[in-house]
Amino acid sequence: MNDIVLQTTNLSKRFGNIEAVKNLSLEIRAGEIFGFLGPNGAGKTTSINMICGLMAPDSGEVLIHGKSILGDGGITRRVGVCPQEIILWERLTCFEQLVFMGEMYGLPAKTARGRSEELLKEMALEEKRNAQARTLSGGLQRRLNLIMALVHDPEIVILDEPEAGLDPQSRVRVRQYIQSLARRKTVILTTHNMDEADRVADRIAIIDHGELLRMGTPAELKRTIGEGDVVEIRLAGEASQRENALAAVRQTDPQADVRLEDDLLSVRMLNAVTHLPVLMEAINRAGAQAAEMRIRENTLEDVFLQLTGRRLRE
Repeated sequence: MNDIVLQTTNLSKRFGNIEAVKNLSLEIRAGEIFGFLGPNGAGKTTSINMICGLMAPDSGEVLIHGKSILGDGGITRRVGVCPQEIILWERLTCFEQLVFMGEMYGLPAKTARGRSEELLKEMALEEKRNAQARTLSGGLQRRLNLIMALVHDPEIVILDEPEAGLDPQSRVRVRQYIQSLARRKTVILTTHNMDEADRVADRIAIIDHGELLRMGTPAELKRTIGEGDVVEIRLAGEASQRENALAAVRQTDPQADVRLEDDLLSVRMLNAVTHLPVLMEAINRAGAQAAEMRIRENTLEDVFLQLTGRRLRE
C-alpha cells in the first residue's frame, strides 16, 4: 500500500480567464480506493481528464509508476474510466457491449469474450447477457457501464459518480463491488455522496476552485474540525432571540465550536451529553426555545461543508 502508482505534480489547466486546476499534486497508492471530492465546478472532471490522458495540462505532469503518460501510447490499456453519463449502444446486448469494448482496447476476441462473461457474473448481470441496452433499467445500465471500464483489465480504474441514480439495492451491490476491487486495482472515486466516500475510501482529497484543500483518511479529515460530538438544536423564536442564544451558548464553553445558520444552532464539543442541561439553560435564558434537538458524531459532510462552504453551486 506504500507504492505510488499514480502521481500528479503541479497539474494546472486554464480555460480562458478560468483557472480550472491549480498546481494539483497528488500521490495515489497501489491498491487503494482514493476518493476525489469537490463541489460542482471544483475542477474534478478536468483533473480526471488530464489524469487519464484525455486532456493535456498547461503545466505539470501525470506519472504512472514514475513515468509520464505524455506520449505513452499504452496509457489507455492501463486506465479504465466509467463516466458519470451512461454511454451505451442501445441495440447491442450486454455481452456484445463488453466484447466490443474489449476489442476496441485491443484484446483478442477470445479474451474479450472470456472477460465479458466473467464481469457479467461479478455484477450479477448474467440473466441480462442477451438483453439490449435499451431494455435495461437505469440501474442496470449504470452497472453495465461500470464493468465496461474494466473489460480490458486496467491497473487503475476511475469511477465518476458510480452510484448516481441507483436504487438502494443496486447502490449496495455497486458499493460492495467497488470495495472488492481494492487491493486488486487502484480505484479513483468521485462522488457527491459523503456517506459513500466515508464507507469505501481509504484516503480522500477535497478540492475546490481547482486547488487541493485537504487530503487524508476519512478519520483524519473528521479530526481536522475538532474532537467531540455535534449537538444540533433547532431554535424557535425571533431572529434576535436566536442571536442571543448563540452568544449565550458560546459563553458556556469557550473551547466549543458554536455556529448558527438560520434557525439551526450547532455546537461541537467534548462530552456533549453532559453539557446538555447547561446548553438548554443558556438558550432559555436568552429568550429562545429548543424546538428540536439531536446529537451526532462528526461526519465527512461536516468537513466538506467547512472547507467548501454551504453556498449552492451551479
